Order: sequence, then C-alpha cells, then structure tokens
Amino acid sequence: MKLSRIPALATLLLLAAPAIAPAAPAALPGPGDAQSMHAFVDGLLKRMTLEEKAGQLTIIGSGIPRGELEKLIREGRVGGTNGVLQQADVLAYTHAMQQQAMRSRLKIPLWFMGDVCHGFRTIFPVPLAMAATWDPALYERVDRAAAVEATAAGVDWSFCPMVDITRDPRWGRVVEGAGEDPFLGSAMAAAQVRGLQGDDLAAPDTMLATVKHFAGYGAVEAGRDYNSAWIPPRELHDVYLPPYRTAIDAGAATVMPAFVALDYVPATADRALLTGILRDDWGFKGIVVSDYDAIPDLLNHGVARTLADAARLAFHAGVDIDLNSGTYMKELPALVKSGAVSEAELDAAVRRVLEAKYRLGLFQDPSRYGNRAVEQRVERSPAHLALARKAACESMVLLENHNGVLPLQRRGRIAVIGPLATGSIAQAAYQSTMSAVGKPADVVTILDGIRAAAGKGVQIEFAQGVAVDGDETSGIAAAVKLAKTSSIAVLVLGEDRPMIGEGNSVAYLGLPGTQLELAKAVKATGTPMVVVLINGLPLTIPWLAKHADAILEAWNPGDEGGNAVADLLFGDDDPSGKLPITFPRTVGQVPLYYARLETGRPFRPTDTYTTRYVDAPNSPLYPFGYGLSYTTFAFGPVHLDSDRLLPDGRLHVSTLVTNTGKRRGTEVVQLYVRDEVADVSRPVRQLRGFQRVTLDPGESENVTFTITPTMLAFERLDMTWGTEPGRFDVYVGGHSTATNSASFTLMAAP
Repeated sequence: MKLSRIPALATLLLLAAPAIAPAAPAALPGPGDAQSMHAFVDGLLKRMTLEEKAGQLTIIGSGIPRGELEKLIREGRVGGTNGVLQQADVLAYTHAMQQQAMRSRLKIPLWFMGDVCHGFRTIFPVPLAMAATWDPALYERVDRAAAVEATAAGVDWSFCPMVDITRDPRWGRVVEGAGEDPFLGSAMAAAQVRGLQGDDLAAPDTMLATVKHFAGYGAVEAGRDYNSAWIPPRELHDVYLPPYRTAIDAGAATVMPAFVALDYVPATADRALLTGILRDDWGFKGIVVSDYDAIPDLLNHGVARTLADAARLAFHAGVDIDLNSGTYMKELPALVKSGAVSEAELDAAVRRVLEAKYRLGLFQDPSRYGNRAVEQRVERSPAHLALARKAACESMVLLENHNGVLPLQRRGRIAVIGPLATGSIAQAAYQSTMSAVGKPADVVTILDGIRAAAGKGVQIEFAQGVAVDGDETSGIAAAVKLAKTSSIAVLVLGEDRPMIGEGNSVAYLGLPGTQLELAKAVKATGTPMVVVLINGLPLTIPWLAKHADAILEAWNPGDEGGNAVADLLFGDDDPSGKLPITFPRTVGQVPLYYARLETGRPFRPTDTYTTRYVDAPNSPLYPFGYGLSYTTFAFGPVHLDSDRLLPDGRLHVSTLVTNTGKRRGTEVVQLYVRDEVADVSRPVRQLRGFQRVTLDPGESENVTFTITPTMLAFERLDMTWGTEPGRFDVYVGGHSTATNSASFTLMAAP
C-alpha cells in the first residue's frame, strides 16, 4: 500500500516544534506496566464518544486539505496519519501534527506510519534482494537501521514486512517479498520483525511491524496485481500461511489483509481468515489494519452495496483500522447506534489501538518519537552506509562467469555501457519502489562505483547505447565503437522504476525495449562482455546466459549499489548471493518453482507421454538457491547420526564442505528433504535448513543441521496438520538441485 504525500507548509521546513504537553499525568507508569495500562485504557474508553472511538480506528493520510486534516485531529476523529513524506521535513511534520492531537478533548496521541520496507533515509537493497543474502541476521540489522532512522523522524509504525510467497514472477510486487519458498520466507519475516520492533516497543528507536498481505496476495491469477487468488486449502496451509505465522510468533504487532479475494471472499471481509485463523487459531492479540482504501473496494468486489455495508463487513470480519478511506469515521457511529455493530465490539477494537499506543510510550510522552539531534546523527550515517554496501554485496548473485572473466583486472580500458549505468533513471531504479524518504540523487551509480574503484591506471568510458524501454537504437553504434576499443565491456541492463512494484505487473519477462539488441551488438565486437542486471523480478535471459561472459544479478541494490557492484566486479569482495526465486527460461514456463509435486508421468526425454513441453525444456534457466562464487566448493557425503527419527526426537545431518579454489569465499549450504510416500502427494523436495559458511582456500568445515518431526509436518488428507511415519530423503548442497543425499525413517508414535 502507499499513502499519498501530504503537502508540507513552509512552517514545517523549520526546526522541530516545541515539546508537546503530555496527555496523561507525569506519574503515569511506564509502558511495560500491564495492570496500569488496562486501568488507564478502561478509564479512557468510558470518556470517549462514538465519534472519538471511530476516530481511533481511522488513519487519514491523503485526499483532504491540510487544514481539514488538522481539524479532524483536533476533534479526535483521526487516530494516525502518514509519516513517510518525501517532500517534507518529516520530524517537523510529525511534531506539528502531534500538537494538533494535544489540542483535542482527550489528548489521545497520534501515531505516524508508512512503508518503511527497505530503509527510511538510507535505502538498502529491496526485500527480494535481501532474501538473496540468505542471511537473516544481516536482514535484522538492516531493518534495525531503518527503524532507528524512521523513529528519529517521528515515524513509529511500518507497513512491513511483506511476507507473501510468490511463484509467479509476473506479479510486480515480487520485489517486496522473499521469493518462492516458505522456509526461507519465514526466516526472513522473523528477522524483519525483530529488526523493526527490537526487544522493547517502548524504546524510542523501535516501531510497530505489519505483516502483510494476509493471505495469498502473491498467488494472484495471471500474476496481475489486485487480481483474484485461487489457492487450494492444503496449499494455503502448507505454502502461503507459514511466513505469516512465523512473523506473528516473532511478535509482529499488526497484520494487514490482502487486497484480493481468496476463494471468492475478499480478505478484507473474510471473518474465517481474519478472526477464525488469525485470532482464534493462532491467538493473535494485535491490530488488523486494512490496506489502502480496501474497505470501500468491497463495493467493487461486489459483496457490499453501500459504504455502510462495507464498513460493517470489514469490521465484523476483524479489521480494526480503516486505512485512508475514512469509511469507519463516517459509518461506524451510525452502525453502532443502529445495532448493526455492537459497542462492545467497537470497544474491543479501540482497546487494541489504545493499548498499542500505550506500549509505544505515546501516552507517557507523545513526542518521544522524533529527535532532531538523533536524526542528524543516524540518517545516512557512515555505519548505515557501510551496512547498505555490505547488504548490497551479499545480495548480488553471480549467474555466469566463463573463463574467469571476473574479477576484472585493474588495467586497460573498460567500457561501461547501458541505460542503467548512470543518471537519474538509474538512481531511481536502484532505490526501486517504496523507498520511503530516500533521495535518488544520493545513490552511487555503477559508473561512479567503477570509476572510484578502478584506480588511476584504468581508463573508464561510458556510452548509454539505448534507453531502458522504447524502440530507439541510434545510440548502439557509439556503444559498439567504444566496446571495440576497450579491453572489456560492462553492460548495465534491466528495468527502470516504473516497471517495478505495486500495480506494475508484466506479461513479458525479457529485457525491455532494445536492450537485448544492444547486448548482441556489443557481443559481436568480440570484446569480453560482463552484464550487470538491475531488476525487481526474475528475467528470462536465455540469450545472455549463453553468450555473456559473465552475469551479475544486482537486483535493485539501494544507495550503495554502485560501490557494491564495483566491489564484486574487481574482486574486493566475493559473490555469495543465492537466488530466492527460480529464473524461468521463458514466460511460458510460469509458474515454475523447485518444490513442485511429482506427476503420475514424470518427465522422461524419450517418452512423449510424460509431463513436458514440445518447444522448451522443463528445467529453469537458473534454479532456486543457485549462485556462483569466485572460488569453488566441494560437498562430502551426507552423514546422519541415525537412520531413524523418533516422534519426539532429533536427527543430525552433516557434511564436510571444502573450499577447493584459490580465494576465500562464502557458500550457502542448503538442506532439502523429500517425503517419499504420504497419503497426499508431497513436493519433490523442500528447503529445511541453510547456513552461510566462509572458508579460506583449502579450508574445510563440517556443517551440521538438525531435523525434528515438526519440520516434516504438512496438511494431511483429513486436513489436520501433522506428520506421517515413513521414509525421507535428505539432500545437502549449494542449490535446490543438489544430489548428495542420505535417507532416514520417521518412526510412528508408540
């Protein structure tokens, strides 16, 4: 979701407003005192009118003039507003708006929210790129930095993480998630929640996290954003729900329903989902906030005739807060008066909001979030920029490297070619979608990064060649001329910002415009060609895979992207990223993912009557978990400490990993499990563990994983969650097609 910008008045560009008078007595106990919190909220609820209660369930961030917004805040009819404002002094704005709340009758503080998804002022790699690090600890540090910057500006609620599993790369929002696998996605989801919320929500540098979009948004039909999703119940529970559950178990304070209809029922009106699964089954006690205008969208879905109907349906389903539309503010008081909504239900939702604000410490000090001195110290600090560079390096995936063309030598003439090597379009693309208050002008481009890293003995020249999109080819001749006189050509190709993210789904996964023509023309010169890809979804690049001398998948790498690319190209760092999503050969293979079910007629190349294409292979261009290094790794046999796993036991799986190359490097060791026979068909293999291991040349390390029966559970034939005794295969290696294996038997309960 996106909140539109609120125009900032000239006065907001001044220093932060004076401290705000507290809404409660100075002796109000701290946010961690639950008994005092309940007593405080009880007393406040008794004093609130229906209009004030509906106001606490309302977030307004755009669509109305500034003066009207301030009036609504003073009347107590708004509970929060946007704090992610690219064209404003955010700290001055949040303090000024909080002053308006302190002029309301009950002085209930506002909270300020928005999409803080891969940085606030310092922009880090996009979530899909962060998933390619396979490094949850690093992801937690990245989101911790984002929270520190955001809270220093007064923002205390993030509408992230997005944990939707995506197996159709045509969906534009694949860039916002962790890819196709629920195990990897769950690990990254928990890391993001920990990073944003920290250990204590009352700390002034932590913020609420929002798990979105519950549930199944990543499965939209035809990959087209906002389309319907059709997920069988077993697949929903086995594949799509686990990351949400993991994030909630990690303590996520809020949940956002999906825009989509799942099995004919819009998520915003789905009581079985939002109350049945989320609250009753999982025990979620936090807040459910609608997506942007999702409540009035129920009219478009055809399940509500009026806004009052939409408000009643959403509220009954379990949506506590209406984001942006103002529907709850307008309709809930009358719905309560008519008996369509009980005041007890209304009070329960308002209580959740007030208690969350209490835990954030807002009643103790409404201005606790937002500090000019802290803001100036942390925004784009050296530590955060260094972290952004490290994260970008770890996220990049080396897809091809023929004849050791990489790393580059610091000599000769390097031609940097392509529409995403430099310029404002490139800078915006590196930051990508939902880049909070990041400024594209701060981005280090790949051309600048290469120039800074190359040294004085290397000549760097640039030619754009073509635009990102369009039919123009007149610049190819200049690019070819430059390539012919250079020792190597670095092509920077991919997608620009308007092709990525919400509302920007695609039907074609190849390089846009005439970029492939540019690549073919440069290749024809005979000069070695290295391709760097800037993109937010898997691209179909079979020609590049066959003809480029090297390919580096750089994703949308954030502010330090250019420096990180240069670090890898020149070998100052070693590529260690692994794909979190399968790269198809052609869009006709989609959906294509590693954890598929086997068919009754598995593919055999000599048998027509098996599952196959006539005009393309079944296999992907690059499989899930794949990524090269500048060194090589060997995996020894897979050892099990037992060939049996008891129902309450643990099984240890180990293998010896050796760096067989000449450079220090990092391998992501991956563990996959296959259930050989069950009462329903099971995936051919499933990720159940991963570890990053850094080794010097010739060094070995014994890597050990632990398997428990819980890791083998699934939605069984009778739709209960659990395990079945039987034989399992274990695979350990560097990607999802690893062949080193062993087997064990899960024993039946006595």
